[in-house]
Amino acid sequence: MSGASETRRLAAILAADVAGYTKLVEYDTSGTVAAWTAARDEVVKPQVEKHRGKIVKLTGDGFLVEFPTVLDAVNCAITMQEGLASNTLNFRFGVNLGDIFDDDEDIHGEGVNVAARLEALASPGGIIVSGGVYDQIRNRINVEFEDMGPQQVKHVSNPIQAFAIKLGLVSEALSLALPETSEQPGSSPEPDTWKPSIAVLPFDNMSNDAEQEFFADGLTEDILTQLSRFNELFVISRNSTFTFKGKAVRAKDVAQELGVRYVLEGSVRKAGNRVRVTAQLIDGVEDRHVWAEKYDRDLEDIFDIQDEMTAAITSTLPGRIEADGHDRARRKPTTNMRAYECVLAGKVLHHRSERDANKKALGLLERAIKLDPNYVHARAWRLCVMAQAGAYGWDEGEFDGSFVESEEEIRKTLELDDSDADSHRVAGAIYITWREFDKAMMHHEKALSLNPNYDLVVVQYGELMTWMGHAETGIEWITRAMQLNPHHPLRFWSHLGRAYSVAHRYEDAIKAFKHINSPNAMQHTYIAASYAYLGDMVNAEKHTGEVLVASPDYTINTHMATQYFKEPADRDHHMEGLIKARLPLD
Repeated sequence: MSGASETRRLAAILAADVAGYTKLVEYDTSGTVAAWTAARDEVVKPQVEKHRGKIVKLTGDGFLVEFPTVLDAVNCAITMQEGLASNTLNFRFGVNLGDIFDDDEDIHGEGVNVAARLEALASPGGIIVSGGVYDQIRNRINVEFEDMGPQQVKHVSNPIQAFAIKLGLVSEALSLALPETSEQPGSSPEPDTWKPSIAVLPFDNMSNDAEQEFFADGLTEDILTQLSRFNELFVISRNSTFTFKGKAVRAKDVAQELGVRYVLEGSVRKAGNRVRVTAQLIDGVEDRHVWAEKYDRDLEDIFDIQDEMTAAITSTLPGRIEADGHDRARRKPTTNMRAYECVLAGKVLHHRSERDANKKALGLLERAIKLDPNYVHARAWRLCVMAQAGAYGWDEGEFDGSFVESEEEIRKTLELDDSDADSHRVAGAIYITWREFDKAMMHHEKALSLNPNYDLVVVQYGELMTWMGHAETGIEWITRAMQLNPHHPLRFWSHLGRAYSVAHRYEDAIKAFKHINSPNAMQHTYIAASYAYLGDMVNAEKHTGEVLVASPDYTINTHMATQYFKEPADRDHHMEGLIKARLPLD
């Protein structure tokens, strides 16, 4: 290889191999080769082409692909793992962004080497990305990440920051494959899968300042109170957990004594005019860390700090616990999965905001309700799926008339438990689609009173404000929801983009929608209208074209049927933007 023929560049690299390939070949050579051939021809090659990749080489047990962007690489990796779920082989993927060079036959360089090392760290069926990839995609893709910390690997001088993608899709695939069980309706699954249980230990005061003792105890009590608002968590009372105050105890022992799965512990330290709070969530059954975070603040008003940190911790924890539940569900045999796992997988599908995923989510939630007809949270999320179907115009003919019966379902759900924030949140969403804004407001305000730190409740209140003609207020609430949950679903950007558009803040609207890698037809309409109002007709018509490619029969009238503006001025403004962008009227 001569230096003259080398071409150096920055590229996104995906390295893949088959876990345990050598042993598989020894055990069943022909079957393993056939499975690899099927994976290559039916999944790998089509998806690489679809995501603009270039297969550099195929080997007996893996492949190497170059992509123009890290988003293409990661989306392709996720889609391939989806498609490969039914294959008998388990692939491991590593994705890196780095410097490479080629010699017209192969690619080389640290970018390739790091991708290969990351792939070796992945679990079968898993994907690990480098810190550089994570930084570029963390707010642009709707997946959960697990920070694996710095990893020292062969032939790389400095540690590599690695992140594992938590594939809820794997949990979903297991759930969808769950056979009918012999369980009778009304029987409850085991406690550890039915309702996550948590004990909050008194936070340790690491300072010599007595004032910090009050702060630590107050913070602990506030966290307990706020977590108790989440009906899907079983929270051990203060009287039980404060018996451990001042004692050196192991989280595993606490979990066993109190009969809980999770233990939250933390500390408070004052240093100069700063206060630092650390919090960590531990799975007491498996004795492993699930989540940890540090909060540093100026010590100006200690009680305002306490409120802020309480909100930050209690809004983050349920999502971390749910993500851990996804991970545990993925590791279980399908025959052991129960209603709770069905709900978890249903949520994953719902958050994709796609028609087929929505329909699958409904099936999972109905299965959860069949397992336990009194499972209020499953009923609430079933309503949520139906509300999404109505909002996007997917309900016609899809749900056997169930959507039109959802008001009766709202009544039944609230009769079972009127204190469930999700039930009121979803009831409010359905009333929006029926343009019954007084009822929508009543249920949204009830949901907020029950759980003011729940990001889905907060973001939906922002949506309601937008529909009712208060777009600037809507922007504030949606932004707050995104701050409450930094790992929020990708669709939050869609809600924010719409609110900016209604507020006539077109450049901000376009920036918000750019966080969505593959906008749907509805999102393209708002982008098109925003460009049209900015006078950029090239981009306006480009996005109108994207609408018509995705849905050739899409018109302004069909679009407006799924937009719930209360104020005629907001409705007329949006329609005028679509007319300017040359979307067909009817």
